[in-house]
Amino acid sequence: MDNAATLLNMTRINSHILHIKLNRPEALNALNAELMSQLENVFLEAKADVTVKAILLSGEGKAFCAGADIKQLATLNAHTGSEFARYGQRVFRLLEQLGKPSLAAIHGFALGGGCELAMSATLRIAADTAVFGQPEIKLGVIPGFGGTQRLSRLVGKGRALDLCLTGRLIKAEEAHRWGLVNEVVASDQLLSRATQLLTDLIKLAPIALQSMMMTIDQGYDLSLTDAFALEAAHFGLCCATTDKKEGVKAFIEKRAALFCGE
Repeated sequence: MDNAATLLNMTRINSHILHIKLNRPEALNALNAELMSQLENVFLEAKADVTVKAILLSGEGKAFCAGADIKQLATLNAHTGSEFARYGQRVFRLLEQLGKPSLAAIHGFALGGGCELAMSATLRIAADTAVFGQPEIKLGVIPGFGGTQRLSRLVGKGRALDLCLTGRLIKAEEAHRWGLVNEVVASDQLLSRATQLLTDLIKLAPIALQSMMMTIDQGYDLSLTDAFALEAAHFGLCCATTDKKEGVKAFIEKRAALFCGE
């Protein structure tokens, strides 16, 4: 059995970016219960840690994440399967609602639960060799960690049905055309580009970033009237911040703003 303490490799980039690497390379970083538990703990700690301003998620070895651990999947019944799906949804939702930007840097396979994990991040960039898919149908099941819902929201109902019903895989460029990933880069530039994107993001106003992510996430499924009300409330919140004053002043003075998160 894996040593849970080694299932994630964590480092800091420029003090404020927490780089989390899935570390089961011998299993293509497949998601088992121990790894999911470690992710849950790390996400909770990152949310509470004011020195963490962004999350970079990647995988050790040849893949980002090849999906759920098949050996564990084989043991699930109706009850334990439902529980495992609910747990995975809850863990990935933690990342999605972290209140801090996250970015999945994807190389190799991002299949099944791996694709679902990537979709939970705020942004996704892929190496040109990356491969995506939701092949659960070939195992007689469906995506259980939010895949049917996030995929359809990102790429549309028709394309989500295509991938989920056929279980076929798509390459990085097609994933980019569909809107599943934000950018495709050469493999040797993946982590440097990911780091640059997050470094640029954390220079921006933290409260505005959090409000932006929250209004898009929560407003997507509201009526337009309710979504507008949510947007207006967060716009007002941002207008009351020191960062708003600094941003406007910096613009007038034609200089870079120095945001403090207040």
